[in-house]
Amino acid sequence: MIEPVALTALALDAALGWPAPLYRRAGHPVRLFARLIDHCEASWNRPDASFRARRTLGVVTLLLVLLVAGGGAVALETLLTRMCGSFAWIGIALLAWPALAQRSLFDHVRAVATALDGVDLPAARTAVGAIVGRDTVTLDESGVARAAIESLAESFCDGVAAPLFWLLLLGLPGVWAYKAINTADSLIGHREARWRAFGWAAARADDLANLVPARLAGILLCLAGGGWRIMFRDAGKHASPNAGWPEAAIAGALGLRLAGPIAYDGVMHAKPWIGDGRTNASAHDIRRALRLYVLACLLLWPIAGGLAWAR
Repeated sequence: MIEPVALTALALDAALGWPAPLYRRAGHPVRLFARLIDHCEASWNRPDASFRARRTLGVVTLLLVLLVAGGGAVALETLLTRMCGSFAWIGIALLAWPALAQRSLFDHVRAVATALDGVDLPAARTAVGAIVGRDTVTLDESGVARAAIESLAESFCDGVAAPLFWLLLLGLPGVWAYKAINTADSLIGHREARWRAFGWAAARADDLANLVPARLAGILLCLAGGGWRIMFRDAGKHASPNAGWPEAAIAGALGLRLAGPIAYDGVMHAKPWIGDGRTNASAHDIRRALRLYVLACLLLWPIAGGLAWAR
């Protein structure tokens, strides 16, 4: 029997996203992971502990959140299979749905373009601040637009391509294990002194989990809009071994320069530019990027459908 779990989850996410009423009532599954990680960090990442001890406890934290995410998914998948038999795939698709972020990412980035279209720079800074970690209060229109486009490219991997990849490869446990790793990396996988030891395992696991999906995301963006030369030339300029692939792809496709000097917590970081086009990005460029993003997402659908048919 064909079991289009991934295709159904993609369709639900594209049509509904994660509805606000549902979020208000039940939150989102990643919030459970975040609470567990925050609790472990507060309890174990003590500044008076040795580097080795903090790194070991960071490994334990990652294993705990993987046990909750992956183990919980295995238990639910097993229960559905026993209770529903050949119709279990419907429940599994519903449980996989919130792991994808096609619609929510589109909506968040579009909000930045809408604010810029309305010549409301403070609102645009607030909107982009919801999806990036850099300082936004001093960004001009071009800086806001570039930040939105960079986040769109990177999150295409983290929020769409990578979850789908692990869903197709390892089923429900795979997609939720990935989301647990990605959440841990976003919370503790940083290079600052406070996180360097404790977040080491989360950062390395996230690098490994995104190794293939990031390159797939870059390829899909290039298939949607070109940019091959810039992707292969500049992907390695990013500090991350993975994020540079989709970011360089979209920079090449749009004819923009992205990244460059960026401020975090008031400190300017002299990051290299990616791409060799314009730096004066605008709301129009965000909308161009969103069109490429939609096309790249649509390219994932026949992959999911083809694998479902092959099975």
